[in-house]
Amino acid sequence: MAPNTPLLYAVIGNPIEHSRSPLIHRAFARQLGIDLTYEKIWAPIDGFEETVTAFIKRGGRGMNVTVPFKLQAFDLADRHSERAQRALAANTLVFPESADEPIYAENTDGVGLVNDLAFHDVDVAGGRVLILGAGGATRGVLAPLLHEAPQELVIANRNPDRAHGLVEEFSDAAGDCLLSGCPLAEIEESRFDLIINATPASLSAQLPPLPDGLIGAGTAAYDMAYGAEPTVFMEWAEARGARALDGLGMLVEQAAESFAIWHGKRPDTAPVREQLRQAIREAAAERAAED
Repeated sequence: MAPNTPLLYAVIGNPIEHSRSPLIHRAFARQLGIDLTYEKIWAPIDGFEETVTAFIKRGGRGMNVTVPFKLQAFDLADRHSERAQRALAANTLVFPESADEPIYAENTDGVGLVNDLAFHDVDVAGGRVLILGAGGATRGVLAPLLHEAPQELVIANRNPDRAHGLVEEFSDAAGDCLLSGCPLAEIEESRFDLIINATPASLSAQLPPLPDGLIGAGTAAYDMAYGAEPTVFMEWAEARGARALDGLGMLVEQAAESFAIWHGKRPDTAPVREQLRQAIREAAAERAAED
């Protein structure tokens, strides 16, 4: 790469138009005085590896990876962090400067969630945690959540076999935590300290069937989805007295972890959270005006 050429990074996905990653990473770079270019790259479903290879040839130093390519990103890499190995998926790739060196894969989703919970003063340690869903989103955050030492963690899923499969796979990481799975429709009606919606239901304004008794004084309800308005899950939780949080902070925190891996410097996420929230509100207002 020529002297004084900005470092080249990107986020890859399909679709990709909605991604806020360029805004986040450019804000981090301005904050820390790093000269970089950060792009959105759309890849065909059957063309992930070819698209990544072309980006590396252009001088790309690293990539964030979003749906549906996190599994392929893991398979593409020759070296993996423990978190990526646990998730069997990667959302961050580090490309070597030499073609003889391996591609490194990391998964920052789980630490992004844990850091966002800490930002909001939600203490997982010693608490009862319920995760709705047993897909890739849950797999990506399960080990970091267990590392925080909750007293109990329940995975509820429409297909209970998937929940039980995760329980078996992550049992070695549970420590003293009581880790269990159950059908979504058969969640025990008892109070949880933290409820995490890791299902895609909020994206279609749907709500999983949930008993009211899950919510108590001090319950935090966290939806991995985010938008200009509260999700239906957040509205349900708030109506029953819970403190409702969305996944915007998780997005910023996982990006900060990626940024630190690439650049060796950790940005301050608080101002970027506010900048991103404002950008989402302005975009929603513009769409409403067009309608």
